[in-house]
Amino acid sequence: MKVVEVASLTDYVGTELGASDWFQIDQDRIDAFADATLDHQFIHVDLDQARNTPFGTTIAHGYLTLSLLPYLQASIDGFLMPKGMKMAMNYGFDKLRFMAPVKQGKRVRALATLLDATEKREGQWLLKFAFTVEIEGEDKPALVAEWLLMYFV
Repeated sequence: MKVVEVASLTDYVGTELGASDWFQIDQDRIDAFADATLDHQFIHVDLDQARNTPFGTTIAHGYLTLSLLPYLQASIDGFLMPKGMKMAMNYGFDKLRFMAPVKQGKRVRALATLLDATEKREGQWLLKFAFTVEIEGEDKPALVAEWLLMYFV
């Protein structure tokens, strides 16, 4: 994380903040996510049936990949945190597209760029980040998103 003065947040608009560490999505994680969400569609959990699809194997749920954003962003060295921050809150998404499936066993990482920083109220800053989740060895990303985070300072 990169700790910056609150007043300088807007100076980073348009800045690429870096990439996360790579993270492997294995079948055990996919199965656990299926259990947690009650989404046991065969393409996620049945390797025998999934072999007969165009993917040739099981794939992670799109929402599993999305749910990893907080974990992935935590390993981005240049990700911004205002000095004196009391807490941060997920504020939602302005845009979200699942671009390509993540096959079981593949590794993903997130890249972040700050798109906007606006003080909504005194001590409440809404930041909009562009996130791309890349799949190692693949041309298309798993997802692209505009993620909103509210910082309280």
